[in-house]
Amino acid sequence: MKRLLIWPNTDKDQVRGLTGRIWRWALDHGIDTVIPTVLAEAVGYAELGRDVDLLPEGSVDGIIVLGGDGTLLHAAKALAHLNCPILGVNLGHLGFLTEVEVPDLLPALTAMVNNQYEIDHRHLLMTRVMRGHHELAHFEAMNDVVVTKGPFARLINLETFVDEAYVTTYPADGLIVASPTGSTAYSLSAGGPILSPALSVMVVTPICPHSFFDRSIVINGDQQVKIRVRAMHRDTLVTVDGQQTYPLVDGDEVVVETSPTKIRLFRRPGWSFFQVLRGWRKGH
Repeated sequence: MKRLLIWPNTDKDQVRGLTGRIWRWALDHGIDTVIPTVLAEAVGYAELGRDVDLLPEGSVDGIIVLGGDGTLLHAAKALAHLNCPILGVNLGHLGFLTEVEVPDLLPALTAMVNNQYEIDHRHLLMTRVMRGHHELAHFEAMNDVVVTKGPFARLINLETFVDEAYVTTYPADGLIVASPTGSTAYSLSAGGPILSPALSVMVVTPICPHSFFDRSIVINGDQQVKIRVRAMHRDTLVTVDGQQTYPLVDGDEVVVETSPTKIRLFRRPGWSFFQVLRGWRKGH
């Protein structure tokens, strides 16, 4: 391992000290360290700053994300072009993606350089916003794509198709299309099932549907979901991973399918998704 990239959540109090610990550890092991320029300045390590958009694939051997699952989601998509495994260090609540706690940070780094780890692959969701035959926007999601109404207390009608086959029209507050990774996020809160991340599927979950047809639908990962908006007010929008939004009008379509892009996560040997679930249950 020759180079690490650190992606710190600069809103976390302890992140500056942790960045320094990783940098010093890397120096002791003859490993170069880089940080995205803006983040490097924010944590006091401007000399390590690099424009990560200019880094080519293969120029980084490991990415360390300091924060919570939201930070990892943001970093994973921003750095997907590097095709590099990510180690998430949890600085928030229980993390489904950021599995390493602060006391275990240095042992986890040592395991990384000694190749004592497994790789967990997660597919992204590719999302297009269409108006007629014109593509208005393009996004990739790691967790979910949500079509939802704005602040008005009225339902929207969402015509839903799988591989162009009509499924139903949901009169609802919204509709969630989630990956297995995202099945433990908003979809779970809306009554959706928990999916093993090893599955190649998507789950479609309505939000507060005014209908007896209110169950989630699990579809194969090689299928396409299309949601056509039927709403007269102009506050409908699509939200991607809770971080990016795009306004929708009546007749717009949101098309979701599995992306060829994969995110790779470092995992300690013996890591189990179901062990994380047990820990989450105890935390609640």
